[in-house]
Amino acid sequence: MSKIRIKAGADMKLTIFGLTISSSWGNGHATIWRGLCRSFARRGHEVTFFEQDVSYYSQHRDLTEMPGVTICLYSDWDSVEPLARETLSQSDVAVVTSYCPDGAAASNVMLEYPSLIRVFYDMDTPVTLQALERGEKVPYLSPRRFRDFDLVLSYTGGAVLDRLKRRFGAKRVSPLYGCADPEVHVPVPAAEAYRADLSYLGTYAEDRQSILNQLLIQASNELPRKKFLVGGALYPADFPWKENIWFIRHVPPPEHPQFYCSSFFTLNITRRIMSTCGYCPSGRLFEAAACGVPVITDWWEGLDSFFDPASEIIVAKDTRAVVFALTMSREEREEIARAARKRILSDHTADRRVQELERILMSC
Repeated sequence: MSKIRIKAGADMKLTIFGLTISSSWGNGHATIWRGLCRSFARRGHEVTFFEQDVSYYSQHRDLTEMPGVTICLYSDWDSVEPLARETLSQSDVAVVTSYCPDGAAASNVMLEYPSLIRVFYDMDTPVTLQALERGEKVPYLSPRRFRDFDLVLSYTGGAVLDRLKRRFGAKRVSPLYGCADPEVHVPVPAAEAYRADLSYLGTYAEDRQSILNQLLIQASNELPRKKFLVGGALYPADFPWKENIWFIRHVPPPEHPQFYCSSFFTLNITRRIMSTCGYCPSGRLFEAAACGVPVITDWWEGLDSFFDPASEIIVAKDTRAVVFALTMSREEREEIARAARKRILSDHTADRRVQELERILMSC
């Protein structure tokens, strides 16, 4: 049976097996998928998103429905497999993502529908590659790894794309980076609860801690009169809090714009495993810039292909750079913020990513 051919302007039916779209707690997948799925629906495509209903997401669920998108929550694979098969039989494109609890099972079922365009979207490529290169089992991949997919999308670009093909059998690879949703990530009035000189929004990760120490905690020591704000889940009890560092355990996505817009600057820190690979922009980097807030970030290879470091973003390689940034005038801050937001609306929206994906799928 020949593959379905995707034509320009044609509506598609997409079936996605992912980690989560219903809960933004402790993960970076949900917000990205919400933006992409809203764009899919706006452009006339039909989406079904299968998500295992695990307790740690059900307890922190902040989305239950979305116009044009069917969200299918299920208890276990055996119970949902018949519905998954029925949905796949009517689909044009099927996508399995990294960290999908039933990724391997869903991938095996997809093989029974040869007309489908089968896609693996690795939203954690450096983590996946590290495990594969160590010979470890990757639970969201079948033993055949990428060989049965027509297309492998990677949240990380650069040299890792060649490794996916050369070492691990991907037939075709393409980057599909993070993005912002201009309907959600917009400049808004400041909220008193989130006011700060420098904010940082991110789940705790040990391999970000050394950079966080340097760019936020040490900066707070240098600037005791400034207020620093950290928002995110999973921070340990022994985190080195200071009197001028405030903490909010979870900031729901609808409040992200208020969080960003209530600080003079916001900080982006990349996990070490990602920055080592390069070409690894986090979704929150785009989201914060879209909200019209000047962003301070660590450096990684490829950053300058997304933003102009001379005018659109502040690169901080040490504490001194953060301290200097926090002395900028209001006019300087606003000029950087305007330039970054203009770049986002031009190059890094959810609609732009969906357009990129449509072009890729048309050539499969």
